[in-house]
Amino acid sequence: MSVLLTRASSINRALDEIGDRWSLLILQEAFWGGSTFGDLLAATGASRGVLSDRLKWLQGIDCLRRRDGRYRLTRKSLDLYDTALMAMAWERRYHPVPAAQDFTLHHRRCGQAFSPLLACDACRAPVDGRAVAYSPGPGATTDERPVKTRRRSTLPASAVPGARNVYRHLVTLVGDRWTANVIALAFHGIARFDDFHRELPVATNTLADRLRLLEDAGVLAAQAYQRRPRRFEYRLTGKGWDLFPFFQTLLHWGDRWCDRDGLGPPMLLRHDPCGQRLHSRVRCDQCGEPLEAYEVALTFAGEQEPAEAGQNAAAAAAQRAGGLTR
Repeated sequence: MSVLLTRASSINRALDEIGDRWSLLILQEAFWGGSTFGDLLAATGASRGVLSDRLKWLQGIDCLRRRDGRYRLTRKSLDLYDTALMAMAWERRYHPVPAAQDFTLHHRRCGQAFSPLLACDACRAPVDGRAVAYSPGPGATTDERPVKTRRRSTLPASAVPGARNVYRHLVTLVGDRWTANVIALAFHGIARFDDFHRELPVATNTLADRLRLLEDAGVLAAQAYQRRPRRFEYRLTGKGWDLFPFFQTLLHWGDRWCDRDGLGPPMLLRHDPCGQRLHSRVRCDQCGEPLEAYEVALTFAGEQEPAEAGQNAAAAAAQRAGGLTR
């Protein structure tokens, strides 16, 4: 199997595992209760062949387990809950839906409807990616990444049929590892085509396509820095910077679950406002407490009962408490 050599990155590792559009949609539906093949087929819009392939993949990396004809979340996949919450926050800000299709998050601990926010553990301040510095960590080596043949899905976000797909635009945007890799590199200040290409050993036409896609989506803004020949820098917009909490939670997940050699994080982050190493948590914006899946209920407009993460609150609590074996 062909491989690519890239700088070690927990985000890249995470994206190589679950950063595919269909895998993200499957896991999203699993959080809100979809668990049979038929449920997932109807909610994601994937073909039967694609769905079967991704379910096999997600079971192989221990993000789903099939029991009694149902696909269950594991401890590993439930740890993506923070990432799902930050995806929901970004989607609601930039792609609001009519009130009849909206949802409400309720925090059982404080009893309030809330919006999730990413905060620094040291100073409790919300994390802004523009106020974060980076340095190599103990795992700063080189990764061999498999060359996957999956193509970027060109289906629009509106084609995702499930009523509970609460971050379909984000999935459509980042559900391709090269697009997501470009965003992640932009957080580090990389802006020019040649610099992106140096970090991402992909075909130049593929890179050009992803940059154009992100510019069209309003995530990157192109600005000419040379007239002859005409060349551009691609800088994050406010919409792009607001994706940082999603990627930060993905980095934490990759640090925990994708460090196969046990070398430690490839990258260390510092929160500039407090000067401390950045360890962040997704918190309730009402009470400030960290959010746990079993303490959050998601209620969709027109529904009487909230949808619970991982089928119901008791199941999610059991998963958090170790009810699932590794």
